[in-house]
Amino acid sequence: MPSTHWQKSSYCADSSNCLSVAAFPDAAIRIREIETPNPVVTTARPQFGLLMDAIKSGSLNSP
Repeated sequence: MPSTHWQKSSYCADSSNCLSVAAFPDAAIRIREIETPNPVVTTARPQFGLLMDAIKSGSLNSP
């Protein structure tokens, strides 16, 4: 069984306040904190894409 390839943003550098993501063959995206890798949040690719679009647009920022 191949190992999971978790990725993090290049903006994280050495910060522990970051998330890592991994894509799985079952079309799921899994998200976890770097410092505490459990629990893992699982979502479908389309919903992850919507989340990324919302983050990039700033629509999730607090007023």
